[in-house]
Amino acid sequence: MSTITEIIRLAVLMGCILRITTSYGQTSLKKINLDLGNYSVGFKHYVVFDSTRTYSRIYDYKNQKIPRPIPTSMWFPSQENVEGKKRLKILDYLEILKEEEEWEHLPNDQILNWFYYATTLDNQDHLKEKTTAFSGLEFATGRFPVIVYAPSYQASSIENFILCEYLASHGYIVIAGPSRGTENRWFSANSAMEIETQARDVEFLIKEATKLPAVNPKRIAIMGFSFGGLSNVIAQMRNDKISALVSLDGTERYQFGLLKKSPFFEPNKTDVPYLHMAQKDIPDEVLIEDNIDPELNSKFQLYDSITRSNTYSLKFHNLTHSYFSTLGVLFQQRDKRQDKTDPEIMESYKWVSVYTLNFLDAQLRKDESALNFIENNTLDNGIKTSLLTKKSKKAVSQNFTFQDFNELAFKQGYDNLYDLYATAKKENPTLEVPEGDLNTLGLQLAFNPNTPEQGINVLLLATEIYPNSANLFDSLGEGYLFIDNKQMAIESFKKSLKLNSQNQNAIDRLNELRE
Repeated sequence: MSTITEIIRLAVLMGCILRITTSYGQTSLKKINLDLGNYSVGFKHYVVFDSTRTYSRIYDYKNQKIPRPIPTSMWFPSQENVEGKKRLKILDYLEILKEEEEWEHLPNDQILNWFYYATTLDNQDHLKEKTTAFSGLEFATGRFPVIVYAPSYQASSIENFILCEYLASHGYIVIAGPSRGTENRWFSANSAMEIETQARDVEFLIKEATKLPAVNPKRIAIMGFSFGGLSNVIAQMRNDKISALVSLDGTERYQFGLLKKSPFFEPNKTDVPYLHMAQKDIPDEVLIEDNIDPELNSKFQLYDSITRSNTYSLKFHNLTHSYFSTLGVLFQQRDKRQDKTDPEIMESYKWVSVYTLNFLDAQLRKDESALNFIENNTLDNGIKTSLLTKKSKKAVSQNFTFQDFNELAFKQGYDNLYDLYATAKKENPTLEVPEGDLNTLGLQLAFNPNTPEQGINVLLLATEIYPNSANLFDSLGEGYLFIDNKQMAIESFKKSLKLNSQNQNAIDRLNELRE
């Protein structure tokens, strides 16, 4: 029998075993009372394969390797009239959990017990609850921001379906895959390797998402819960397409040492807005009984190390770790030593969702009111400090370097470079783009068979900035010659000679071209 629980997941990550004093929750989707947006919510589930990696279905007990399967859950905005259509039930989502756990044929009446959720009357009633999502809907017209969600340790793509539906109703496409090990369903003891694996899954889903006509590829954020926070930090550090990062009590707060094991980890590469929402302080009784390091209540090394982005840290005083997920709110057994009441848990989960939406609206849609909400103190947002406390810090102003300029130029395909330079120079008066660096970059790109036009664009920018450089016009001539544009090559070499009549390379090239 599989015993995959959020408590075990947290225990693995935090190096402790949490003793549970059991009670059962009285929650429901309606009681969470989220204010849905103007869109109907469509839902699809399908499987894609990453042919660059292999995978074994562990319970098949075969030696066969297959391309890595990535079961994909997608919530999206729709404008269809849903009157008379059947809403998905929670049981429909848990059937996806069965598939992702590779227990597709498990009888539904065993789902709860099998996956370590108590078979209480309340939990059985949850399975019948209707959600806000519908299958079979079409995408709304337009292009929408996309959120890629990374689940917790070995968890399902649907673990946070309430939050995903909520975001979709407000015009976001949310895509999630399960958290799976490198070789098979289960994680190995090598946590650093598993972080890398989940980061690659996130990157794979980003690529899949950008293939959809309804996705705006310039508005991409990633969101993760628990272990998913670790993998998302690494994914963001090496992906320029990601514009914002949301962490639902991400384990990067507790396992900074694991992050540092990644060869891709560099704090100064966290250069997009970052929102981390954390659990309540763990009571002394639990710290002692479960042998937990008290520093976990206050220490947050990643937050302290970030300097290049606006960073927000929220602490929810009525939530323990499991309740940052839908499945935790609905099904998780309560720990009487530290868990709050169900109304308090549901109220806080609602605020987690509201802060997530406003943060994404502020960063991806540049919504001024949403940004004000994120920047406000909690009292201004009508939230008591007994429920939530916040700290934040602004990005430290740094010199904007040639490397920073080049990264922006790369993102826009080295097109419209003079406009980019003029804007960057206005915003960063100390910006310097050395002639030699432009020349080298331009030639590197110009002589690359895949990027010659981009190289010429760089050299054209260089000649705009340094119009009296014979060397730059000589290089521009070489670029044009490489793509067999002889007329422009001749004009460039002539300009070089006009600036420096002793330029032997220009003389030789012009003689060759005239022949």
